[in-house]
Parts: sequence; structure tokens; C-alpha cells
Amino acid sequence: MDAECEPPQDTISKGLGWPLTPALGRDGTVPLDETYTETVNHHGRIFQQHALVNKIYFAPIDDEEIARLGEMHAMLSTVFDNRLIFPPISKPEKILECGFGAADWAVDVAEQYPDAVVVGLDISPHMIPEETPGNLDLQVDDLNGDFTFPSDHFDLVHSQMMAGGIHANRWRSYLKDIYRVLQPGGWCQLVEIYFNAQSDNGTLSPDHALSRWSSGYLDAMHPQKDPRAALRLKDWMRSAGFTEIESRLLTLPMCPWPSDPRDHEIGALNVRNVSQLLYSTGLHPFTQTRCGEEISVNGRLGQM
Repeated sequence: MDAECEPPQDTISKGLGWPLTPALGRDGTVPLDETYTETVNHHGRIFQQHALVNKIYFAPIDDEEIARLGEMHAMLSTVFDNRLIFPPISKPEKILECGFGAADWAVDVAEQYPDAVVVGLDISPHMIPEETPGNLDLQVDDLNGDFTFPSDHFDLVHSQMMAGGIHANRWRSYLKDIYRVLQPGGWCQLVEIYFNAQSDNGTLSPDHALSRWSSGYLDAMHPQKDPRAALRLKDWMRSAGFTEIESRLLTLPMCPWPSDPRDHEIGALNVRNVSQLLYSTGLHPFTQTRCGEEISVNGRLGQM
């Protein structure tokens, strides 16, 4: 076990979903199983052992990843014009975030809506901030299991970048679970990235290293995960019972080449994130399911 990544035992709980309080899950939760805190060093990066063994999540949970997630949150904030919530909700009372990661979004929402109870679920306790708002309850649980929250409970459910954590065969029931726990008139907000690098001028050929990373990552994650989930969300939501579905496809510049000032800023913010994301996201899938050697990943990423 890596001591630097192990969270304080008295601040973590395994969320069972009910009752909900703004007191870090003290009521109605059980002590966190030690297997959730165990870590493993894989090619110099720290991963959650439980997540790897159970094929839940394949990205690191170390300080480098916490910093990268913070930078990505800042970049996405620019993309979304600093809007945390898109649906027309003025005074949410209960908000659920599925897969809080380093809790950047959850903390911002809790601070923006201090009268709301914000609950976050994630498989890993390792990236939970030392200090969080009093109305934020971060719990540890596997979102691939059925939700245990009561029906008709939340005003908003937010799910972001979950394609790497939700099993491919879980997506439909996952969205049905979200639908069930939402109050009548409640909203679901989903944000996913489709890792399919493209160029406007067609210069990104199939032989380009970035194209090969994209295709290799999609293959490496199959069939356990569905990296193409972003393309299917609208149909899955409709099947789950959602109405008034709005889907928007946004282009994320990966470098500051655009002439448009706003896209230029986003690209500049995204350069470092892309570089780190390609390595951290691809390290375990490539070395364990495809190449077997870190040098293959280094060689592939070194050409980006």
C-alpha cells in the first residue's frame, strides 16, 4: 500500500445511498473496506488495486492525475462558459454526481449552491480533497452496481467522463437508475469525450501516431468498456424514459492553432491536458491488453 495515496480512514465512508446528510456520510453508511484503499505501482504511476482487479477503472489515482483533472476542469469550464449546470434549475436542493474523480465539479457546485445537498459517488477514495464544503458528501461505491438511493430523490444527476468506468453492458441500466432516482421534472446532465482525433484539413492520416493511439485505445478497452458511449447517449437516454433530450457535439481543440480567440484559448489550455491524458489513460490498457511493454506506450505517445 502506498502511504502517500492512502486517505485518512476517519474521513471516508462507503456510500449505501441512504440516508443522505451533508456530514460526509456518517449516517447510514458503513466503514470503508480496506480493499478500496490498496494501491499498486504500475510503471511509475499509482493505481487503485480494487479498480484494476475488478476491471472498473484503469486510470491512475495519484497526485499527477489530481493535477491533470484540475487542469481539465479549468479547460472544460472555459468550453462551457463557466456554466456548471446546463438544465434550467434555479434552486436545486439535492444533486448527485456520478464519478466525482478529484471532486473539482462537486466542490464548485456545492459552493455555488450552499443550500443544496451535493452527493458524490466514486470508486476511489484516493483523490478526495482534504477540505470540502459542509454541504458536500463524498462517498465511495461502484457505479456499476444498482443504485440504492430512493426513487424520486434528486433534482439533478451529473455524470461526466464515465466511459472509462462504466461497463459496456451497464450503460442502459445505469441511465435507468439515474432516471429512477430523479424527482419528477428532474434533470440529468451527461458529459463524455469521444477519443477520436480528427483534423479539419485532413492531414491527420490513419498512420499518424495520434490516430493509431485513438484506434488502439478503442480496441484495448473493448469489450469491457465502451469508449464510443458518447455517440450513443441520446438513444440510451430515450430508452431509459427521458424526454426533452438535447444533445450537443462540441469540438475540443488539442493545441492553440485555431484563429478564433476562444478556440485558441481552449486549445492552449488543452495542450498539457491532452499530453498527460493520452499517457495516463492509455498506460494500463495498452500495457496489459495490447503491447505488454511500457516502451510500446512511450514510443507511441512520444510521437504525438
